Amino acid sequence: MTEGVSLRRLSFRVLGPLKAEIEGEPLALGGARQRKVLAMLVLSAGQVVSVDSLTEAVWQGAPPTTARNQIAICITALRRIFRSASVDDELIRTAHHGYTLIQGDHRIDVQAAHALLAEARTAAAEGRTEEAASCYERLLGMWYGPPLEGLTGGHLDHATARLGELWLDLNEEYAALQVQLGRYRAAANRLVTLVEEHPLREQARLHLMSAQHLAGRRADALETYRAGRKILVEELGIEPGPALQQLHRRILQDSETALTRDQPPHPRTATPASTPAQLPLPAAAFTGREEEIALLDELVHASASAEPLAIAALSGASGVGKSALAIHWANRVAEHYPDGQLFMDLCGYDVHEKPVSAMKALDSSLRALGVHGTLIPADLKERAALYRSLMDGKRMLIVLDNVRSIDQILPLFPGRGDCCVVITSRDPLGDLIGDYPVLRIPLRPLNTDEACRMLGVMIGPERVGAEPGMAARLAQLCDGLPLALRILGAQLVNKPHRSLSQLVARLADRRRRLDLLSPDHGGLRAEFALSYRELPPAAAQMYRRLGLLSLSHFSAWVGAAALGTDLDHAEDLLDVLVDAQLLEVSPHGRLGSPRYRFLDLLRLFAWERAHEEDTPAEREAALDRTVATLLVLADTAHQQLSGKGHLPPLPGPGDLPLATRQIEHILGCPMEWFETERPILIDLVRVCAESGRAFPAWALAARLVPLCETRGHPVDWRSTTEWALMAAREAGDELGVGMMLRSLGALAIYQRQYQQAEPLLEQAMEHLEEAGDVQGQALALRNIAVCLRFAGDLDRAADHCRAALDLFDRTEDISGRAHALGLLAQIEVERGNVRLGIRLTRQAIAASEGDYALRSKTQNIYRLAEALLRTGELREAERAGRKVVQLTRDQGDRMGEAYGLRVLGEVQWRQFCLDEAVATLRDAYEAAGGIGDRFLQARVQVDLACTEALRGERNTALLHLWEALAAFRLLRAPVWEGHTVRLRKLLDDLGKETPGVTELTRALHES
Repeated sequence: MTEGVSLRRLSFRVLGPLKAEIEGEPLALGGARQRKVLAMLVLSAGQVVSVDSLTEAVWQGAPPTTARNQIAICITALRRIFRSASVDDELIRTAHHGYTLIQGDHRIDVQAAHALLAEARTAAAEGRTEEAASCYERLLGMWYGPPLEGLTGGHLDHATARLGELWLDLNEEYAALQVQLGRYRAAANRLVTLVEEHPLREQARLHLMSAQHLAGRRADALETYRAGRKILVEELGIEPGPALQQLHRRILQDSETALTRDQPPHPRTATPASTPAQLPLPAAAFTGREEEIALLDELVHASASAEPLAIAALSGASGVGKSALAIHWANRVAEHYPDGQLFMDLCGYDVHEKPVSAMKALDSSLRALGVHGTLIPADLKERAALYRSLMDGKRMLIVLDNVRSIDQILPLFPGRGDCCVVITSRDPLGDLIGDYPVLRIPLRPLNTDEACRMLGVMIGPERVGAEPGMAARLAQLCDGLPLALRILGAQLVNKPHRSLSQLVARLADRRRRLDLLSPDHGGLRAEFALSYRELPPAAAQMYRRLGLLSLSHFSAWVGAAALGTDLDHAEDLLDVLVDAQLLEVSPHGRLGSPRYRFLDLLRLFAWERAHEEDTPAEREAALDRTVATLLVLADTAHQQLSGKGHLPPLPGPGDLPLATRQIEHILGCPMEWFETERPILIDLVRVCAESGRAFPAWALAARLVPLCETRGHPVDWRSTTEWALMAAREAGDELGVGMMLRSLGALAIYQRQYQQAEPLLEQAMEHLEEAGDVQGQALALRNIAVCLRFAGDLDRAADHCRAALDLFDRTEDISGRAHALGLLAQIEVERGNVRLGIRLTRQAIAASEGDYALRSKTQNIYRLAEALLRTGELREAERAGRKVVQLTRDQGDRMGEAYGLRVLGEVQWRQFCLDEAVATLRDAYEAAGGIGDRFLQARVQVDLACTEALRGERNTALLHLWEALAAFRLLRAPVWEGHTVRLRKLLDDLGKETPGVTELTRALHES
């Protein structure tokens, strides 16, 4: 992809002839073969489609001998089409035995149709008939012809059949809704053609007869039955099904009331006073929660069996919608509880009311059950006994809302009887578990789609549809909390002139967000305050300290550092915050090492509390402790990965909240620790840079480099380095400026931008020399040697490498010296001094043995493998290559793994293990793509070209070489451009003749 060109989103359509569109404009997809291949990939987006499946779809059981090659050509042609349209190069990825279409942000209409269908069926099941009908109208409008018209073969035939069946189901279901809504003529008109074309579908005929009769066309309805019966008897030898026969009899009797089976049920008759029906009305804007509702539905069956008392406990943060779900579900299933429904708001967390006692709750419940006030006992135990006696043998639903404690509700549990109890509370009420089989349902915020649907119900779907991106952003700024959405919905209803984008702009200001969501001293801030005011002082202080850090996920050590306490105490306080629903346990934690998660709004509330209750000195001290702790952890992890002496040492850490054994436990796998803590590392580099803390900013940024390099995070690498460079320049910190310029030079090398790297490294040398940093100068010289080697200036590269080695001899950086020695060895190999290069490489490996510098050692083993390939020592090279793969996988080093797989793939094709080579090289190509290394991908393509040439697949080999050559030219890699040109010339000279391994090796490695 050309740098600077923004990527565009595709829309794939299969609910008619295959189309790929950008902004409504179709792309020319080529001939039938390419269209079939693309259709197969689209239908299985995100999954590997084997070459065999593609072959079957294209040639339907009679493929030519060149089928695999022609499939590869189709893939290349499709990639070229998408590339020319400025679509992501990685849209179609090569996978083991096949290809995968990576959907990303691209739209596939059949997936959208299935999502809308689920929404439609849910609305229909919940009695929202108008909404369901609207969904079906949109669904049917998505079909624009026979699905995949003109494409047949293999899996495509099955897909076409399934989509055709789905279209029929949609028409039938939509017609049923039209009948319920009284649109009889419209339903009949839609179904007449459908029944004529598909006369054996009895459900469609049933809906048509109902619509015709209710529209006053009784004779037409009877004729529809007669024609259907005739076809069934003559073609299948069977009578119509019971439903059709029963409807036929009712039409003959002209019994209109019997035709209302699908109509809404009649309202229930009034119940006597002793049969309570206390449920509040459900919220009109209630949406989502399908999974939780399904779990609650199981309670209906449990409460009707001989099982113990059916209890569900809904827990979650303030405003997450616990009460709304309980009330919605209770109204939904109320008819299953004929003896009544009790509802009690126990005011456990109420802004204006004190928690309701068990005594008071029992009083109101007994009165609802018909007990006169003079007969209600004054003693709690006697009241509870009378309550249980009255509930004995009854089938009742009891909703205990806003519960503060178990003591409030235990007396309200019935004894025997087919009852169901639903509890809502911010507290998980874990003490219930030992005595009762409780269904625990922790509620999470609504996802973006659910939140947008809820907003649409409140303000109208047309306003949401006019600004869908802004609606999604509103949902995010509200953390998906229904309470926040209701507050915003009310504001938008009251101010119809205000757009969603205007409201988003207001909410984007973090200092005003809680103000907007807390009208009239209520709303979210008041709800959060109820939980906060109950915290023990130490937990409240922990909460405020954490609010100062703009983190969503974090580990317990962050809390220990922010508060200045030991790790065990920090974990206890974090558990208190979790129980108070002010924090969540994040699903991203490793086993035995939980991580915690803030909702953004709760973090904002904590930030407000910190600025209200803590002094500036206390807030600064908390940040300083966190930075100092993070620096020690990052430095220890960096030393484990890159060896000691690689970076300037840190000053004494002072009093840290973590013991040595705890640091060892936290850093059990240093690379995984870096990856897990990447957000806090990046955020604190920014915070330090913006607050003038130059040294910690660049010290943290420097220690992030191994993570960014091995896991492929160049954006994080650049942003942290540039923030730290800015801070170092403002502070006049020569060492920091030199370190960060050198880091930017290393990043340019990583991104194969060698012409940009060299001047950055030269500038770094000046600042590092001024600061007296010998080790930093050595690293900069070594990286300049890398640039010169890539440009083909091997003599100057060797000179710079030796100069770097001289400087390394004056430092304690054993790892840096070993790396420079390995680089010199690689340069000597490329200069033709292969034996010298191998000897130097072995010295480099030995030098890093005792330094724990695994990355340096692994890189040098890779260099040894490449050198051994030059001498033809393939078995030794294979052992070295496998060692590289093993070490890099153990370290989580994705870049190193990609290089190891490449060298192993070359060993395999040179040993004529061609199938193994193809599999290994495809894995290498995928791994290189994962870290964005286009140069390595091009090198892998050269190896794939050699492999395919040995297999006799000349065209595929040339295609690989053509793509590799284009990449090398774009990256300005003259050495490898020359190798590729020689290989292509060899294949051109041989024509149809298959080359040998020796010929390919000579063209690849000899100048």
